[in-house]
Amino acid sequence: MNDTIDRLDALRGELTLIRQQLTDEIRSYPTPIAGCDEQFNHLLCERRRVIAALGALAAEDFVPTP
Repeated sequence: MNDTIDRLDALRGELTLIRQQLTDEIRSYPTPIAGCDEQFNHLLCERRRVIAALGALAAEDFVPTP
C-alpha cells in the first residue's frame, strides 16, 4: 500500500512540474496570439489535461455501499 502511495505522490509531483512548465511556456509565448495559433492552443489543451489529471488524483474515490 505504501508503494502505491509513494507512486501517486511521485506522479502528483511530476504532473505539478509539467503544469508549471506549460504555464511558464504559455506565459512567455510571443504576442500577439491569433485565435488560430495551433501551437498555443495545443499548450492550453495540454495544460487543461494535466490539471484534469491532478484533479482526478485529488478526488476521493466513491465506493457505493448497499
